[in-house]
Amino acid sequence: MIEPRVKEYFDNPRKIVAVEPLEGYVLRLTFDNGEIKSYSMQDKLQGVFAVLQSQSKFQKAFLDEFGNVAWDIDETVDSSVHWNNRIDLCKDALYLDSI
Repeated sequence: MIEPRVKEYFDNPRKIVAVEPLEGYVLRLTFDNGEIKSYSMQDKLQGVFAVLQSQSKFQKAFLDEFGNVAWDIDETVDSSVHWNNRIDLCKDALYLDSI
């Protein structure tokens, strides 16, 4: 069974219009309905996200062409050609899991 808050979200999905990386590995997210939410990555910096342990790398978050928050692992590599150069966080999960 789908949680009511998840069903409600997918009945009217949101878009991220701005992302601001903050100290402490927190993302400030602004959504198209005016909501501003925070998403902490403090406990998620392992595995594929281990590269973001560098605060300078974390600060380079951007919105990709799909509206997800993303980082290029190697900025000298074209991520549109080399698909495995980019890591991202899904906009839907970010909305549902942020506070």
